[in-house]
Amino acid sequence: MSAIRLLVLGAVRQHGRAHGYQVRNDLEYWGADEWSNAKPGSIYHALKQMAKHGLLLAHDIAPSTAGGPPRTEYELTAAGEAEFFTLLRAALSRHDQKVDVLSAGIGFLVDLPRAEALELLRERVRAFEEWRGTVTEYYTPEGGPGQLGHIGEIMDMWVHSADSGAAWTRGLIERIEGGAYVFAGEGEPFLGVLPDGVANPYATKRSGPPVGERTCEEQAGRAEAGAEPGEQAP
Repeated sequence: MSAIRLLVLGAVRQHGRAHGYQVRNDLEYWGADEWSNAKPGSIYHALKQMAKHGLLLAHDIAPSTAGGPPRTEYELTAAGEAEFFTLLRAALSRHDQKVDVLSAGIGFLVDLPRAEALELLRERVRAFEEWRGTVTEYYTPEGGPGQLGHIGEIMDMWVHSADSGAAWTRGLIERIEGGAYVFAGEGEPFLGVLPDGVANPYATKRSGPPVGERTCEEQAGRAEAGAEPGEQAP
């Protein structure tokens, strides 16, 4: 499972309707370009591909101020909404998710009802416990890793990973049970997005004309050609 799909769907969903530059701006604002594969080319490519597959609906609006084709705005279709929640639930409940997928899931945690979020996180703890049990069938932590030679260090790392992952998840469960955060259906949600036109203090340095003045089609075409925005496509 790739984090980019969940991140892009979630970013579009938070706006209701958004163009590619808004999505990129949000993901950079969240730091997702540092902890995931949410790079500019990947974002624009994901938008185009998910529109092609019916997860997003593309709307052409007025041409950009720099001229050229109309800018495209995207919104989730019913299939896109279903896909978003499928990916979100998997990100939160599985113990073996990569850290970027789990991070994306945590970022959209409050899009779920509180009770459902808690149950998914409890499922994650149970999965950690079951996985730990399969490791300790062959390795006894109390005996120390040396009992299996240096290979025991692998087993020790797995057990430590299961214990630390479960402990962190239990802490999050406890905070949510204690009333932390505003979940779906509870009131005005926290939206960590920038209004259109507001400068992003965490934006990456960009060369050439402002990225926001290019259309998503132009960006996707450059991405498929192997160029990042601001670079000369081959």
